[in-house]
Amino acid sequence: MRQTVKETMHNAAQQQDHEDRSLTIAMVVDSIGNQGNGTSNSALQWAQELERQGHTVRLVGIGAPVYAARVHHVPLVSWVAAKQQMQFAQPSDALFRSAFSGADVVHIYMPFAFGRRAAAVARRMGIPVTAGYHVQPENVLYSAGPLRYIPGLPHLIYRLFDHWLYHDIRHIHVPTDMTAHLLRANGYTAKLHVISNGYSPRFTTGMPESGTERGDKPFRIIASGRLTHEKDHITLIKAIERSRHADDIELVIAGTGPLRHYLKVQAGRRLQRPAHIGFHRNADMPDLLRSGDLLVHCSIADIESISVIEAMACGLVPVIAVSNLSAASHFALLDQSRFPVRDATALAACIDWWIEHPRERAEWSARYARHTAQCYSVCSSVKAFVAMEREAIADR
Repeated sequence: MRQTVKETMHNAAQQQDHEDRSLTIAMVVDSIGNQGNGTSNSALQWAQELERQGHTVRLVGIGAPVYAARVHHVPLVSWVAAKQQMQFAQPSDALFRSAFSGADVVHIYMPFAFGRRAAAVARRMGIPVTAGYHVQPENVLYSAGPLRYIPGLPHLIYRLFDHWLYHDIRHIHVPTDMTAHLLRANGYTAKLHVISNGYSPRFTTGMPESGTERGDKPFRIIASGRLTHEKDHITLIKAIERSRHADDIELVIAGTGPLRHYLKVQAGRRLQRPAHIGFHRNADMPDLLRSGDLLVHCSIADIESISVIEAMACGLVPVIAVSNLSAASHFALLDQSRFPVRDATALAACIDWWIEHPRERAEWSARYARHTAQCYSVCSSVKAFVAMEREAIADR
């Protein structure tokens, strides 16, 4: 039977009401309060932006302001994770029921025990569940020492994560097309929503630097990321050692992790100037990035690399490793911003080019900042995320 004009208008109004209605979203993140962790930073930024856009967010996890979880200590694994600013939360049905009561949707960040139990409780309560893919198996393996060399182990972990959580999730947030491709290649069948994690509006350019002579001020190269094997900071140290301008380069690596002492020793042996390697609070990162002349990102495995986006937003020109396990190189806008992964000689050539072309560096600084503002704002990312959540609610 054909709809009348009145019925059509009524249905359209109902659809518009559905699209305009604010949501109550429970976001389940093992470790929320530790802002040294990239996933924690992203969750907090999204929560703030969701509330700015009129939605209600209930953060659930260690360090959450209301729905706080206890720490779950896993022998050996927790010790390794703590070196990378990560903790596992203790599942609690009582906590989940309290946090999820009246929620429209529950979003899970991690496929570990806390997230898996949260998903089970939400389903029993009749609440739709979505998930994000923020833990790349290759990153896990690089923290596992010699185990990463076992053939087929990455695929096994992809399948394990799928078995633990994702096979029952119909809508999954992935930060990049690369992540979506890896999940499809490893048998994931859910609808994948490619949405950048975005960057906080705190990350903006400072006073632009002209292409004039620098005087005695050293050329500052900044890297940001965990001090682990897969971030490959050692290649950057070797590249600076090989640079024609080695005696004029100051290195800052912002991060923490198990290789801190090793990297400090290597930098002390190889570099002309003292390097600064260690933890920086997230609140201090915009000023640190604005103080730099170049960002170098050597990572072998990365789901998205928010640190690169943040640097570009602050006006830093990036030089990024091209790796088939890292999505970061798609941020590069010209050849001088990319180099083959683990190739210290090629990286040294890129560094020398940017040092020797200050006018081009100033021009591309502005271009990268504009491009980042147009494509990777947390505001647009959160709007896309809300659309995904509405779709999941409609599908139940």
